[in-house]
Amino acid sequence: MSTGAVIGLGYVGLPLLVHMAEAGHTVVGVDTNADKVATIRSGQFDLERDYGSRAGKLIQSGQVVVTTNFDELAQADFISICVPTPLDGMKTPDLSYVRSATVEISRRLRPGQTVVLESTTFPGTTADLVRPILEESGLHAGVDFYLAYSPERVDPGNPHFDTQSTPKVVGADDQTSLQKIVDFYGSFIENVVPVTGTKTAEMTKLLENTFRAVNIAFVNELSIMCERLDINVWEVIDAAKTKPFGFMPFYPGPGIGGHCIPLDPLYLSWKAKSVNFFSRFIETAADINNNMPRHVVEKIIRMLGTAGVPGHLAKVLLLGMSYKPDVADYRESPSYEVMELLLHEGVQVAYHDPYVPSLPIGKHVMESVSLSDIEAYDCIVALVRHSAFDVSDIASRAKLIFDTRNMFQGIDGPIVRLGDGTRSQQSHGDGKHVVPLRG
Repeated sequence: MSTGAVIGLGYVGLPLLVHMAEAGHTVVGVDTNADKVATIRSGQFDLERDYGSRAGKLIQSGQVVVTTNFDELAQADFISICVPTPLDGMKTPDLSYVRSATVEISRRLRPGQTVVLESTTFPGTTADLVRPILEESGLHAGVDFYLAYSPERVDPGNPHFDTQSTPKVVGADDQTSLQKIVDFYGSFIENVVPVTGTKTAEMTKLLENTFRAVNIAFVNELSIMCERLDINVWEVIDAAKTKPFGFMPFYPGPGIGGHCIPLDPLYLSWKAKSVNFFSRFIETAADINNNMPRHVVEKIIRMLGTAGVPGHLAKVLLLGMSYKPDVADYRESPSYEVMELLLHEGVQVAYHDPYVPSLPIGKHVMESVSLSDIEAYDCIVALVRHSAFDVSDIASRAKLIFDTRNMFQGIDGPIVRLGDGTRSQQSHGDGKHVVPLRG
């Protein structure tokens, strides 16, 4: 068995570390956050599939060492970089975490080691950024050490696929590096998919998430169109997906969230501009998706106005603040932006989310409220389809519901659905299609 190392112990790195170690490898986990390291050592780190407690047991057994000390990398045969790659305030890729981790590796790099970048990034990062920094050690990629790229494919909340069972794409710019990483990852991942070159592997991840972002944007635009045409977009999608070929269903919502889908297309678009290519599909899709929270808020304000409740006097309860169902992660969540826009309109806003007990809003922290007094709110806004929500009970007590996820499908009540022009509050100025309030 080999010795592995993982830099960055979050949603990507910690599961990778656990699966490495459970396959019999000795593993070193490195993270710059001392508090996180201490929590992982205690076995109390909160992550799905019991990864936190599993890591704690592996640490107790001596199979895993978790530390803030990069000197521990010297003993590793394989080093995986799993650090964040956010966008900065100008929507430009921020590779500072990748650069910093690579510098730390370069200072300790020894012959025979294999380095693999897992962080999502644009094509050329491994070859043009990571490799030169590593070669400052005096060692040469493909000769003295080995270098590869393997995009993470973590899908929090997915009950069917985890790090081990999700096919793993790997790419390298020389055959020896490729074989090294295929053999190592193949020892604990069920299906490893080799491709020719790091750029191909980097582009693969961006294609996957850009595909989703563009199609979600299309159906978001279609939902607004259906509101104008007095058509129910949800019924349209359900009918279309009965076609057994040539169609894949995507669904509208209040926007897109998470660390990948809102950001990855912008990485690709930014890189395309460096070679004088303007990606019109990506830019248009981003514009549509980014404007969905505003569209949702505008509809809420119009609904409240139709009900005779001015926005600045309204009380609104948001259902769900995470970026997807049944997870605690609220990074880039459109629910967050919906809340901020409503607050800007002077609306009194509260939220309920069993996975997000508290949430920073500006300089303050907002706590999740109970659902015991739903009747006190002028409007309930369904933003995340958590399985824990008792939609029948909520619908029986709410004065008015705006459903952005079709959570209340088949349930009668004062419900307006995003993309359902047949029951829209929009009214197009003629007063039709108004759903009466309960109460």
